[in-house]
Amino acid sequence: MLAIRQREFGGPEQLRLEEVEDPRPGPGEARIRVKAAGVHLIDTVVRRGGRAGPLPPAKLPMTPGREVAGIVDAVGPGADPDLVGNRVAVDLGARSGGYAQLVVTDAGGLHFLPERLGFEAAVAMVGTGRTAMAILETAAPVEGDVAVVSAAAGGIGSILVQALGDAGATVVGLAGGEEKTAVVERLGAVAAIDYQRDGWRGAVGAALADRPVSLALDGVGGEIGRDVLELVGVGGRLVMYGTASGALTPLSAADLYSRGITVATAIGVRLIQRPAGLRELESRALQTAADGRISPLTDRFALADAAAAHRAMEGRENIGKVVLLVP
Repeated sequence: MLAIRQREFGGPEQLRLEEVEDPRPGPGEARIRVKAAGVHLIDTVVRRGGRAGPLPPAKLPMTPGREVAGIVDAVGPGADPDLVGNRVAVDLGARSGGYAQLVVTDAGGLHFLPERLGFEAAVAMVGTGRTAMAILETAAPVEGDVAVVSAAAGGIGSILVQALGDAGATVVGLAGGEEKTAVVERLGAVAAIDYQRDGWRGAVGAALADRPVSLALDGVGGEIGRDVLELVGVGGRLVMYGTASGALTPLSAADLYSRGITVATAIGVRLIQRPAGLRELESRALQTAADGRISPLTDRFALADAAAAHRAMEGRENIGKVVLLVP
């Protein structure tokens, strides 16, 4: 089979397409012929030699990728032979190996896909969509909320904009550049603001006719995250879910007391140690897409172009979830 292999830590150029031996499913396992593989920001961290949260550092050589969708083509001893031929999606977790034509995983972790749900959408929802569901669970949006979403054209942000609108919130999306703001408007935001321009906070106020922001969802952090925090009105809430800027949002207890706001994080330990586990979030995300309530955006690359996909993500050039199409 063809797979992306990484033999040294470093830049995107370390990701190379190679011919490798087909994996064989072991006891209780299923093999998937991959049609779409998700690219996650954590993949770029691991590629450079960093750690994916609590997981141990990657061992080289390796094939990156944790999210896949495709068709079961073989099963191992003890696994149900009727699995063969089913359309499925799965988050591989620490096992990795998704940037490949074939991947082996625990048969019990598979999610079955209806025909109406495409492989690209499924791979966008099984991992990134799962995180979006966790953010929404923490944020608990209600009808009448006035919400701001940063990085609104990204994989998570684009899902959040749609979900908040579905919940009856008024949504302003923040994104960088005209192309991205145009996309955010098409997702249903009442306004899309370019936060690369000076005075963008004033533009948010104008778009909302100075209505106070009751809910802000921020995946950028740093100075932008601080500006998002400043938009939150009295009694409002901020949910943080990432640091795309490379820095945490600076804040203090005084920020909370001065306006009576609440601040929470929706990822990290809170997500990993969620009492109900992660599978329920994956199922919810996939069902939401299958029902047509969410249409995840995808930015597609060929498997052979995995390095270009990483460059686009690290350069914050992507719109929606970055997906590798596997031949």
